[in-house]
Amino acid sequence: MTDILFGPSGLGTSAARVMSQLSSDPAYVEREWGDGSAPPLYVPIVERVDEPLADEVNRRLVIWAAECGFEGEQLELLGKAWFGKLAMLAHPDSDDPDRLLIAAQLNAAWWAADDLYADDSEMGASPTALPPRLAVAMAAMDPVPPAGEFSVPLDAELRSDPVLVSLRSGMDHVAQLGTAAQVQRVNYSTFAMFVSWNAYAAWRHTGEYPPAWKYLATRQHDSFYTSMTLVDVVGGYEVPASIYYDPRVREAAFRAGTATVLVNDLHSVEKDAADEKPVCNMVLQIAADRDCSIQEATEVVVELHNSIVRDFETAHRAMQSIPSLELQRFLRGLRSWMGGGYEWHATNPRYKSSAQQEPQEEEPVASTG
Repeated sequence: MTDILFGPSGLGTSAARVMSQLSSDPAYVEREWGDGSAPPLYVPIVERVDEPLADEVNRRLVIWAAECGFEGEQLELLGKAWFGKLAMLAHPDSDDPDRLLIAAQLNAAWWAADDLYADDSEMGASPTALPPRLAVAMAAMDPVPPAGEFSVPLDAELRSDPVLVSLRSGMDHVAQLGTAAQVQRVNYSTFAMFVSWNAYAAWRHTGEYPPAWKYLATRQHDSFYTSMTLVDVVGGYEVPASIYYDPRVREAAFRAGTATVLVNDLHSVEKDAADEKPVCNMVLQIAADRDCSIQEATEVVVELHNSIVRDFETAHRAMQSIPSLELQRFLRGLRSWMGGGYEWHATNPRYKSSAQQEPQEEEPVASTG
């Protein structure tokens, strides 16, 4: 992508950009969250709420999860996690249940790997077992060439573990409806996320938890950016690689992913702190660094989140003159994902606790147009 595609430059244009940034964007709003005691979060509006569509995607998801081998409590938890609702909220430019199911399947598979392999000690997560588990997970998502007799035990492992089955099945669905480039984009963003998971595992195993800056640097490659790689797949189009990987577009996507994962950290504080091997969390890391209260650390994270969202908003506005329909749709999709991701966290029973309840005010909703 050449610089000329990124709009005008020169005398007077910087002032014009400053003036445009001063206007209020109706696509964003401040919303109360949790029990209302913390400052509000600055988030994009929710562009679509269609509960029947969410229920249909979730129905298909539960059937698929059972086919992957999840059963009993694990299957029940996957059903109650509302990944069908997440897909409906985060991808308002598609009303095709089959395409939305792609997002629901992979988010469910990633979450299952995170809980069962990485985070939840009660569900079998183990810091020392995590790296080799993730190495096999990569082989599930991006199949390796046959290696004679050595492929036999690998194939058996890939068929026996529901997490591995779900990762492979989800990627097969991406391959059916997306391009080869989109498949590999999802793979390698996931593998970068796995590297971050291994860092968390080392910190939990040694008990030497990182300062907040190091955790945040690691967290930005373990964010909802990975989920957002599916935006154009679900939407039924493809952002060309020359645009998708342009530093300005990638930075905007990382901002969107990081902002949403900070929402996750804010809603997860109580759950993360309660684990016998506490999970890394931006609020907890700041509280430890500064020897301050959870409430004070929460306020810092809210301020950081809101700043990142405003930076995304500014970057989005700066790129609106670029003559690429795919890019404009993708940027809108990133914004939609942030709004939908916030709503999913705010209303999901997984994140409810005595300190974090569903907001009482009615959420702002806009038509996708």
